[in-house]
Amino acid sequence: MKTSTTPTPLRRALPALLAVLLAAAPAIQARAQQAQTSASQPQVKQCLAPMEPVGTPRGIMPGRVAWSHAPGAATWDGGEDFWFLDRYNDQSACDWLVRQTLCTLTGKDLAGDAWKAIFEHFNRRQGRGTRGYTAGERIAIKVNNNNTYSHDDSPEINASPHMVLALLKSLIEDAGVPQECITVAEPSRFITHSLYRKCKDSYPDVVFVDNQGGDGRQKATFKPDAMTYSADNGQLARGIATAFTDAKYVINMALLKGHVGQGVTLCGKNWYGTMSIHADWRKNFHNNFNQSRDGQPKYITFVDFMGHRDLGGKTVLWLIDALYGCKKVDGIPAPRWSMEPFRGQWPCSLLGSLDPVAIDMVGNDLLISQFPDMPDVNYSDMYLMEAAQANRPPSGTRYDPEGDGLPLPSLGVAEHWNNPVDRQYSGKGIELVYTVRQTGK
Repeated sequence: MKTSTTPTPLRRALPALLAVLLAAAPAIQARAQQAQTSASQPQVKQCLAPMEPVGTPRGIMPGRVAWSHAPGAATWDGGEDFWFLDRYNDQSACDWLVRQTLCTLTGKDLAGDAWKAIFEHFNRRQGRGTRGYTAGERIAIKVNNNNTYSHDDSPEINASPHMVLALLKSLIEDAGVPQECITVAEPSRFITHSLYRKCKDSYPDVVFVDNQGGDGRQKATFKPDAMTYSADNGQLARGIATAFTDAKYVINMALLKGHVGQGVTLCGKNWYGTMSIHADWRKNFHNNFNQSRDGQPKYITFVDFMGHRDLGGKTVLWLIDALYGCKKVDGIPAPRWSMEPFRGQWPCSLLGSLDPVAIDMVGNDLLISQFPDMPDVNYSDMYLMEAAQANRPPSGTRYDPEGDGLPLPSLGVAEHWNNPVDRQYSGKGIELVYTVRQTGK
């Protein structure tokens, strides 16, 4: 009787084939879980189709967005303690997030070389020749402390003290910027004690500016009528904080979270806090902030902020602090993130880019993939569609935030990824580079 056997070449190939299948299993399972989850989730409507870029990519590597991920950097358990306490946040991991992001954006191995490349790139774009940072030039950092009411600490999500300290550390120690030339500013709200003391203890000469002043902070002042909105916006504030009008360079450090009315709040909306608005949000006007609910293109003020010479026009680096992230604009950080690669933990991430449109597109993709039921999330990419095509926006608006007769060019590239598992972009617009910190690094 003959015995059937597996041919020798195939038998030899089976271990390698099995290894490939085992390696692919997590990705296959993730796709299956994503498909099952997507079927039960509300479908978010957006202006742009996946992998169809519009606009002109910006940056040393045009359109690049660096996503640095340090699992375990944030470990708050949701209890009664404040989320920003030292025992829940790993400062060394936050330091790594900032430095890794800088290196990914520039292709450099050292953060000092990365800063040099960033400043040289910015000055070259400004027509100043190829030169880096010069001692004495002022840098303003716009943080998001929107959920503050005084200098007392608040349990709601705000700028992470550990992430701000990591940025200051890199600017001062890697880039060689003098402490006294750096201003951390939240002109519309308050710099709370936790953020102020964390940074002041290490770098006492850094300047802090907030709406109230006092307790070591400077009180914000504003240059009146510095903003000329490109369309009738009613009674929106027009003064821009002098921390920004007097600065040579700006860094926009936003948060990754949702927002009622606009769907998301990222770098584009973070500029609103530079304006001469009231510290009590109920006393402010929000004309032309919201997208149209039917997806019809319209003028949106965020584009004026993004292109204004004293705001987006001075910005050398855009960052989104995603150490925690949040579904809502207010309240404590919540919930933890279930999507890959977070697996029920906090995002523990930092996004960075030299393209103000690309970074908010990636932030938008992350938020709508994790929280498709966020309030007002439909068409939350409308301001980015307008900004990417600011020279010929779908709304037909002539964006000219200085009122000098010079309309804005494209402010960057807008495009959505294909899905939240593969996270692929077209290769002609956004380039998303993901780096994860290895345990023990």
